[in-house]
Amino acid sequence: MGVFLGLGMTHYPLLAGTDEHMAGLLRWTLADPDIPEHLKDPQAWPQAMREEWGDDKGVRAASAHRAELVAHLARCRKELDEFAPDLVVVWGDDQYENFREEVVPPFCVLAYDDLEVSAFEVMNERGSPNAWGLPDDFTVTLHGDATAARALATSLIEDGVDMAYSYRKRAGAHFPHAILNTQLFLDYENAGAKLQYPIIPITVNCYGQHAIARQGGLARFAEIVDEQLDPVGPSPRRCMQVGAAIARSFKLSDKRVAFVASSSWSHAFLCDRLWHLRPDTDADRRLYEALVDGDIETWRNVTSAEIVDAGQHEMLNWFCLLGAMAELDLPMSWSDFVVTDIFNSNKCFAAFKVAEQDA
Repeated sequence: MGVFLGLGMTHYPLLAGTDEHMAGLLRWTLADPDIPEHLKDPQAWPQAMREEWGDDKGVRAASAHRAELVAHLARCRKELDEFAPDLVVVWGDDQYENFREEVVPPFCVLAYDDLEVSAFEVMNERGSPNAWGLPDDFTVTLHGDATAARALATSLIEDGVDMAYSYRKRAGAHFPHAILNTQLFLDYENAGAKLQYPIIPITVNCYGQHAIARQGGLARFAEIVDEQLDPVGPSPRRCMQVGAAIARSFKLSDKRVAFVASSSWSHAFLCDRLWHLRPDTDADRRLYEALVDGDIETWRNVTSAEIVDAGQHEMLNWFCLLGAMAELDLPMSWSDFVVTDIFNSNKCFAAFKVAEQDA
């Protein structure tokens, strides 16, 4: 029988940059001429948001936010090392990386062996130096297991999941940063260079209606007035079902498998209702309280429309994890929820394991 661990974490790209750039998305948003001017005035913001913004546009607050995130990531790494997995299965969103106009599957197993990846392409494009002071062309090796990934895809198809699979990264596009940053952040001290566990990435079409329409990224309000929406992505309930099927595929193995959901929660730049200024903390708190209470039914009943309304698109990765944890009956042993108004997204961290693994 397999032995399992579950982890939830963030892959927040701006954590890979410097403090001076961490509030860069909000600064960019404030330059959008189609957001009403009175909403861009800090005096109209909630008090906590004004305090984070301060008189330096978030630079001092960035240091504290970084320290809190890094401490939680270190706890995730400690859990991972104590568990000593044979494989790490990571759910991460594809943000107009492999999923482009040619084909956009709901889910895709990346059946890759070891792959050398440029670590800082995203930060370089944003004009931010990386947090480690390393050369812009620094690369890391993502360790993979193509044989195990192919077997997983076969098992899922036989279990009724029409799973896509990929043998090669798309040429000319970034490697999915949700997967790359998972390695960078689980080995934060070394910028991912020393993480040796083999990873099976499973990319999820979290962006759904906005996958191609917004190219998985930022959009000014003038650009989205008449946008042609894409077909919807997989529903939260379907993500839980697929997560459960992935867990089943390993149940009869002799592997030690860690399952990782990699994403922040509500994203400001995805929450049209709040004018892209801050994340939907109320929606996030509702799901976090249900998570802490073990209320899986609240998660199962979330709709795709609710996810999009709250800018929680990338949380579909967490729905996959929760489906796997329910299938394996793994209880949550630890969690924390990091709230921010100016750093784009709230971040949640969690570990799931059986009592015998607590020692």
